[in-house]
Amino acid sequence: MKTLKCRDVGFDCNAEVRASTEQEVLTQASKHAREAHGVDVTPQMAEQIKTKIKEDGVR
Repeated sequence: MKTLKCRDVGFDCNAEVRASTEQEVLTQASKHAREAHGVDVTPQMAEQIKTKIKEDGVR
């Protein structure tokens, strides 16, 4: 399982996205960013976000 914390990408937000693949995490994170923060994730942002995705158990 892969995990991304919204806080790890710079938002003051406790949301956490979990999915089995990196692409699923990015899809869910993009939806959350748009709905909760009014931010559309660009391809360049997605590349930066990928660096923040962790495997469960690795912090």
